[in-house]
Amino acid sequence: MNLINPKYSKFALVREMLETSEVARKFDPAVAASFAEKAKAKKGLFLTGEGSSRIFPAKRAMYDNLKWGGSIPIFTEGSTQAIEYKLADLAVFGASNSGQTKEVIRLFMKLQEEKHDALFGLTANHGTKLASLAHQTHVLNCGKEDAVAATKSVIEQGLFYDAVLRQMMGKCNCGFDELPEHIEAALTLEIDPEIVQAAMSADMIYFAGRNNGVVEELTLKTNEITRKKSDFLEGTYAVHGIEEVMDKNEVVIIVEPFVSEEEKFMECLVKGVGMKVIAISSHQTSFPTIIIPDGGRMSSYVELAAGWNLLVDIGLALGIDLDKPVRARKIGNEFII
Repeated sequence: MNLINPKYSKFALVREMLETSEVARKFDPAVAASFAEKAKAKKGLFLTGEGSSRIFPAKRAMYDNLKWGGSIPIFTEGSTQAIEYKLADLAVFGASNSGQTKEVIRLFMKLQEEKHDALFGLTANHGTKLASLAHQTHVLNCGKEDAVAATKSVIEQGLFYDAVLRQMMGKCNCGFDELPEHIEAALTLEIDPEIVQAAMSADMIYFAGRNNGVVEELTLKTNEITRKKSDFLEGTYAVHGIEEVMDKNEVVIIVEPFVSEEEKFMECLVKGVGMKVIAISSHQTSFPTIIIPDGGRMSSYVELAAGWNLLVDIGLALGIDLDKPVRARKIGNEFII
C-alpha cells in the first residue's frame, strides 16, 4: 500500500498504518526509565487492557522476556478477569488509548481501594479517568487515530513495554534505530495478487504462528478490516486436531513458520485438507510467501506491519470501506461516570 494511489490514500486506516514507521522513528526508549525503576520494586509485571491494547503489546513483551531467560515474571489477562486476582506483588500496567475503557477503569478503581502502590497507565490522551487512578501515566506520541482499528498506537504501546522490559533487565536498545525502515518496507511492499485473491475468496482465514501477539492481533484485524471470520491457531495447533473440520475453501496464513514443521503443515493442510497455506516470512518457505525484512529482535513489529498490508489489500479487493465498520466501535466498552 502507499499514499500515491487514491485507492489507498483516501482511507484514514491506511494513512495511520503508514505513519507507524515515523512513530517508531520518534520513539525514545528513555520515556520508560522512571516506570522501569518503580516496577523493579515489585516481583513482576501484570500487563492488562482490552483488545489491541493488550494482545500485541503484552504478549510480545512476554515472548521477549522468555527469550532473554524469563528473569522477570510477566503476566497478562483481560481486566475483568484480573479483578479476581491478587495483584499486590505485581506492578500493574493498564493500557487504554482512550483512557476510558470500562474494564480497565473498574480494575484500577478496585486496586486503588486496596491501596495498591504500583499502578501505571498507558494512554493516547491527556486528562483521562485512567490517569486519575494511576500513580504514573505515559501518554503516547502517535497522535489521534480516526480509524476504528487501532494500528500505530499498537506499535507504540509495544515499543513502550519493550523499553520498560529492557531497562528492567539492563538490556541494550539494539534494533530501535533500524526498525522504522523495516516497518516501512513491510507496509509498502507489493503483495502478489494471487495471494490476495486466495485470501479474499476464502470462507475463513486462519492465522498460525508464535504466541507473541502478532498472529492473534492479525486475527482481530481480519475481523475489523476484511469483515471475514478468522481464528488464531497458536504454534502448531493447526495440525493437532482442528484440521478435522477445516475446508478446502479456507486459508491458513502462517507468520514466520517453524522450519521443522513446514513439512507437517504441507502434509496435513495442503495435501490432506486441500486448502491454501500462505506464509509471511523473512525467507522463502514451502508455501507462497510474502517475504519481509529480517527485523531480528524487533521482527514481531515487522511481521505485524506486513500482515496489515495484506489485510488492507484483501479488504479493498472485497470492496470494504476500511474506515466504517458496521458494529465495531473505537472504544469497545466506555466507562461512563
